[in-house]
Amino acid sequence: MSKGPWLDGDEQKVWRSYLLMRKTLETHLERHLQREFGLSKSDFEILVNLSESESGRMRAFELSRSTQWEKSRLSHHLTRMEKRGLIRKEACDARYPEIVITDEGLRAIRDSAPAQAARVREFFVDVFGPERFAVLGEAADEVVAAIEKHCDTDCSLVDRS
Repeated sequence: MSKGPWLDGDEQKVWRSYLLMRKTLETHLERHLQREFGLSKSDFEILVNLSESESGRMRAFELSRSTQWEKSRLSHHLTRMEKRGLIRKEACDARYPEIVITDEGLRAIRDSAPAQAARVREFFVDVFGPERFAVLGEAADEVVAAIEKHCDTDCSLVDRS
């Protein structure tokens, strides 16, 4: 499908439509999380990861890997979440503490997740319908695989030392 470095008019239109859709959806979902539950999308992402782990705890590097956040961003955000009582840091055998979801954090994710899922269904899943949604899932997996292959082979952003 590649025709060179520049996108043609149709490709540019689809790309920009995708960007607008993603930004509009994320902004709308985050506004609901903030207004209804006092959570940012970043809070929600951390709480989802912790609540889905078997023990309700993860090492910071695991959270960083699953969220794809830089170390400093994760550290600052975890400090803010700890001050609000959503997580706590617990010393362990390793050099860095484990991040643990608190009862308050569990309550926050249990309260907010159903509303978040309902909105994702309403504004994303149901809009696509089953057939187009399945195709989107396949395409998304292919995009991620292409990026992973690029990172494994010739990406200048990956430190190979």
